Amino acid sequence: MTARDDLEGRFDSLKGANLNLDLTRGKPAAEQLDLADELDGYLGGNYVGEDGTDVRNYGMLRGLPEARALGARLLDVAPDEVIAGGNASLTLMFFVLDAAMNTGLTGAPWRTAGRVKCLCPVPGYDRHFALADALGMELVPAPMTDGGPDMDAVEDLLENDPDVRCIWCVPKYSNPTGCIYSEETVRRLAELPRRPAANDRQPFLVLWDNAYTVHDLAFPPPRLTPILPLAKAAGTEDSIAMFASTSKITFAGGGISFVGGSANFLDAVDKRLSILMVGPDKVNQLRHVRFLAGDRLEAHMRAHAEIVRPKFEAVQRGLERGLGGTGLATWTDPKGGYFVSLDTRPGLAKAVVALAGELGVALTPAGATFPHGHDPEDRNIRIAPTLATLEEVESGIDVLALCVKVAAARQSNPA
Repeated sequence: MTARDDLEGRFDSLKGANLNLDLTRGKPAAEQLDLADELDGYLGGNYVGEDGTDVRNYGMLRGLPEARALGARLLDVAPDEVIAGGNASLTLMFFVLDAAMNTGLTGAPWRTAGRVKCLCPVPGYDRHFALADALGMELVPAPMTDGGPDMDAVEDLLENDPDVRCIWCVPKYSNPTGCIYSEETVRRLAELPRRPAANDRQPFLVLWDNAYTVHDLAFPPPRLTPILPLAKAAGTEDSIAMFASTSKITFAGGGISFVGGSANFLDAVDKRLSILMVGPDKVNQLRHVRFLAGDRLEAHMRAHAEIVRPKFEAVQRGLERGLGGTGLATWTDPKGGYFVSLDTRPGLAKAVVALAGELGVALTPAGATFPHGHDPEDRNIRIAPTLATLEEVESGIDVLALCVKVAAARQSNPA
């Protein structure tokens, strides 16, 4: 019996196992959501904020002062550099990009210049790419490194393409690689809008989505270099659009979102928001602030880590056991966040995902981490272990490793 015959036999034997495992998206598990169940009824009838505001009423477009202070902790800025919004940071991202594109924020609307392009570090977050694409932007891939976007490549793209207007960033525990941007990368990103090519087409935006800032697996956690002080030193602070939320901290569908930046940037956002609404859900903001007050945020995130860490460790054990030393794949070992990034040999990712699906293991579609779902090398697979149980993660990774081997054997020795 050949090695391929053995692999095919193992694959066929699992077809009858009736697996039904989902490793597709980075959702919190029910046990993580349970950690915030205390939010229900947490205000106990006390609807008065620290400044005497009745949070049940209209007003306070920028959010409660204490909610803005919570956002400031997540974004590493001052409270007056934050607007606290509703439950979805993605909504704020759309709002900011739509305004930049069609009405202008701190400068002329991008659409008046014709073509608009967005730099997309890859592998990256599919929803970022879809958002920019939906607004009519052209998506330009830029390679990632272990320390963030390849800044030589980013700067070269900016200098040589006059239509580039923005860049997406997930600076801490980047989706899907889990890397943390280096201090040099943060500095160069902060300086990017003042480069001659960018100055010719202001406003340029650095879209700073710090979604996983407190989703650490180890303590004390690594610290991300704050971008706004570097941008102020470079004179580019009006070009930094920062986002965060509590979506994976408390209830994924019922948290608070935040947008941060300079006074000029927030004034522009505020001006557009005033047309959209009278004020955010301050009741939800107040209960979150009280629930996460003092040292509670760190303790709460440690409790998350106790649930999530074993699943990430299981991914590493399973991949090393199944693929270690084979040369068939490489993968990341993040210290936080929600994903692990796996790279197969070129030309295998789609086949691997399809094979896993045959065995009842759903994975994020191959190519999802690239603009328009097109991975030119067909090698990247995003693994999302949080929603599944530990046992499901262990079984799913064993299946994934087997499917990588089967796909590689079929590629090397076609029938």
